Amino acid sequence: MTTPQQDINPGVDAPVQPAGGELETAQRASLWSKALYKFRHDRLGLLGLAIVVVYLLIALGVWLGLWGQGWSEVSGPMWADPSAEYRFGTNVIGQDIFERCIYSTRVAFEVGLVVAVLSTLVGGLLGAMAGYFNGSWIDEIVLWLKGVLDSIPFYLFVAAIAFALQGYAYAMHIAMVATFWTTTGRLVRGEVIKLRSLEFVEAARALGVAELTIIVRHVIPNTLHILLVQATIVFVAAIKSEVILSFLGLGVKDGVSWGLMIAESTQEV
Repeated sequence: MTTPQQDINPGVDAPVQPAGGELETAQRASLWSKALYKFRHDRLGLLGLAIVVVYLLIALGVWLGLWGQGWSEVSGPMWADPSAEYRFGTNVIGQDIFERCIYSTRVAFEVGLVVAVLSTLVGGLLGAMAGYFNGSWIDEIVLWLKGVLDSIPFYLFVAAIAFALQGYAYAMHIAMVATFWTTTGRLVRGEVIKLRSLEFVEAARALGVAELTIIVRHVIPNTLHILLVQATIVFVAAIKSEVILSFLGLGVKDGVSWGLMIAESTQEV
């Protein structure tokens, strides 16, 4: 009785298994393809992206001096109705309201970008320090500071800081950064507590790498997915806060913004 022979030299029809690196690359490409496909078929998502792009182009145009530079000029009669020359009409002293709205887009984006970047950096660093040294005095101080800031009503606290620093050009920015970092810090702390026990961190410790170097070079880069999401959330929240604070008289002083325009309109009626 003869035993069946196995073909140790398969023909060209046999499937070829990709190498580990090629397989991982193909899987990543597949995930990106699926994500892009879903986004292209998400009408609300595309609409939101289009709105953001329009506002971004407006802000870039103001930064480059292409439009919005005549916001402070008295270029027309008082209370002019909307027309081809004055698209939104004029205010009580004859300033073009449309020009002021356009220029205010730059102010909003500047506030949003500055606050988003700074609060994300502060929250990411403090959260990483607290998570890496979990249970130490550093962790206790960060948690205590976060608890104190979170226990105070947001707009009341921001208004208090902005009022205390009245006259300083960046008082509003400091006030918002001081409050917006807490959520980012909490999320990053939880992620770092998980990361600190992984092999790559243990290997860095075994090689004698300094603790701060491990945090900055190895731990924080693995929390970028949290930092990017939080930065976008803070960007929107900062713009809304700027409008509210400017409306209350605690925001933009020298210049124009959406909140300041709303406040002026209530006095002109």
